[in-house]
Amino acid sequence: METGRIAWPELQRHFARGAVIKVGPDLDLVDVAIMFVKDDKTAIEPWLSNGSIARANDDDAKTWTQATAVFWAIVVAPWVLIQEEK
Repeated sequence: METGRIAWPELQRHFARGAVIKVGPDLDLVDVAIMFVKDDKTAIEPWLSNGSIARANDDDAKTWTQATAVFWAIVVAPWVLIQEEK
């Protein structure tokens, strides 16, 4: 599994198909990706419930477009997990 830096314009086509999952700064992107690969619902569901991970929405897209945001990303098909650079 590899992480890579990617700018928002490169992620927009994935966003358009609803595949972008944002990972909060309180979580390790690689750890989250591993739980997705394992389909570990006991780890993933609490993160979804508390907002630590969420599907990117239109407000996110607007913010990222204005900010020319850059992310760390990991593809866990069909999802693209992203975490904004600090």
